[in-house]
Amino acid sequence: MKLIDDIETLEALYGTPGAPAMRKVARRLTPLYRKWIMSSRLCILSTVGPEGVDGSPRGDDNPVVLELDPGTLAMPDWRGNNRLDSLRNIVRDPRVSLLFLVPGSNNVVRLNGTAGLTADDNLRARFEKSGKRPATVIVVEIAEIYTQCARALMRAGTWTAGHEATALPTVGEILAEMTVGEEGGAQYDQEWGARAAKTMW
Repeated sequence: MKLIDDIETLEALYGTPGAPAMRKVARRLTPLYRKWIMSSRLCILSTVGPEGVDGSPRGDDNPVVLELDPGTLAMPDWRGNNRLDSLRNIVRDPRVSLLFLVPGSNNVVRLNGTAGLTADDNLRARFEKSGKRPATVIVVEIAEIYTQCARALMRAGTWTAGHEATALPTVGEILAEMTVGEEGGAQYDQEWGARAAKTMW
């Protein structure tokens, strides 16, 4: 088995990404990306460090992150197994990626950026529940936000649409927001199911 070892060969196999895939990217929270992310109580935090990479689920009974400003999010590090894999990585390499999920929606919002850890008392106090505070808070500086193609969750049959998904911005709406109406919109959403069905595998 020969592995692909150059970008030119890789790109030749897949072709050029469509305009919507590139134009949906935001550099900070927009109204609709904010609504989507604040509807998420579960995300996957990915980090990288000297020992390799780590993917860690992060969940809460409220939004999984808090907006400090349109370019900065805060995530409490609630009690876990104390392996500290993600936290050790962040201390040594600030690059992070987050995948925000909402039950009932096959869409995922991706966020890439850099992060740091703080034990700041005032920030920890903002997450206090039943007299308990997280030991630290992960502060994420946003580099880019964008929606992920729904095919992966559709293929997996992860869940069927439920009430939590009905109030979310659609990908068409977010795309229209990001392109000032030049891409996306209601027609994009209406045609998505049939388009995805033809290219599922």
